[in-house]
Amino acid sequence: MAQRIDSMKKLHLVKLTHTIIWLIFVAAILYVCYAGVFNKVNRLAWWCIGAVVFEGIVLLVNKWRCPLTLVAYKYTETRTTGFDIYLPAWLAKHNKAIFTSLFFIGLALVIWRIL
Repeated sequence: MAQRIDSMKKLHLVKLTHTIIWLIFVAAILYVCYAGVFNKVNRLAWWCIGAVVFEGIVLLVNKWRCPLTLVAYKYTETRTTGFDIYLPAWLAKHNKAIFTSLFFIGLALVIWRIL
C-alpha cells in the first residue's frame, strides 16, 4: 500500500512537470506565431524556434514520445492517452498535430518577415 502511494506521488510529480514543460513549449510556439504575425522577429523569437526544434529532435530520437512519458511508465500500468500529463484526453491525443501545425505556420511567417 505504501509503495502504491509512493508511485502515485511520483506519477503526480511527473505529470505536473510534464504539464509545466508543455506549457512552456506552447508559449514558445505561440510566441513564434505572434512574432510572425506582428513582425516582432527578435532574439526571443529565435530562442523559441531553437527550443521547439530541439524538442522536435528529442521527440524524434525517442520515437515521438516525450522522455517524461517513458519516466511515467515506471509508476503506473495505465497507458491511456494523456495518462502522463494534466491535459484533456482529446488535447493530449492531438497535441503534436495541433502544435506542430501552429509552429510551422509561425515559422513560415517569421521566414516571410525576414525575407
